[in-house]
Amino acid sequence: MSINPGTTPGYVPPTQQPSYGPPPVQQLAYAPPPAAGSSKIPILFGAVIALLAGIVYLFVQVNNLHTEMNKNQTDLLAELDKVRESSAVTQQTNRQRVEALSAQLETARRQANMAAGEAKVEALRKVEEAKTQLEAAQKRQEQAVNTQFSEVKQAQDTANTKIEGVNTEVGAVKTDVASTKSELEKTVAQLKQVSGDVDGHSTMIATNGKELSALRALGERNYFEFNMKKQKLPQKIGDVSMLLKKADPKHNRYTIELTVDDKTVEKKDRTINEPLQFLTSKAKQPYEIVVNDVKKDEIAGYLAVPKVLNGR
Repeated sequence: MSINPGTTPGYVPPTQQPSYGPPPVQQLAYAPPPAAGSSKIPILFGAVIALLAGIVYLFVQVNNLHTEMNKNQTDLLAELDKVRESSAVTQQTNRQRVEALSAQLETARRQANMAAGEAKVEALRKVEEAKTQLEAAQKRQEQAVNTQFSEVKQAQDTANTKIEGVNTEVGAVKTDVASTKSELEKTVAQLKQVSGDVDGHSTMIATNGKELSALRALGERNYFEFNMKKQKLPQKIGDVSMLLKKADPKHNRYTIELTVDDKTVEKKDRTINEPLQFLTSKAKQPYEIVVNDVKKDEIAGYLAVPKVLNGR
């Protein structure tokens, strides 16, 4: 397995650069062991709380979407009322126009009755024109009202479709959250428990990318992945300097030189998936280095840094 280095939120750049000279090798100070009552249960509890917080956030977003859809539907109903009012005004206007045309028609008829010859023919022509105009006006009014109601109905149908889509997405989110929670719990349950070398207390380590993602989800530490080759100068991983001295892929062992707080110490013949713990002045809890893969002149793994650091 090869894990490329990446950046993780919470990274604190070092204020002091490690000296690459030949400083004397000193042993790192070790803090007294924490209480022996710690277990995996508080970690799982914290993960579940984090997941529940995510679910609450998703439901808040969904509730906001429902509120917006309800507001859109209210606006559409208000627009429908305006259309109805506009239609009523239009009908009243057309009614007045029809009444005026009817009056003109009646007047024309009276004139036709009184006229004779060509005058009577002209009057009848005007009657027909008035009748045609009246029928055209009625058709235009009916078409306008039908068009307005069709547009409002289409807008309402669109809003209903969006609401149904949101409900479908909510169901999918619930399913995904439940699946993610189950997968996380399963992966966390499979994490390997190994005793640390600072206090001998059991600690969880990741042996692959999936397990490392599960550790990140627990949210207790920041993780810096690395792929280190054997070279002359140390490599900066987080706020720690590391130099690969030896890699033995046949026996899955390695030796590194570790520089922390301007102190350098050599860790010899370490095995893969063994938590290499050490204390720094920046945190009360120990840092951890876990190497998951040893190749010729190359190692790969991660550095776990406590999220709670001492103030400057």
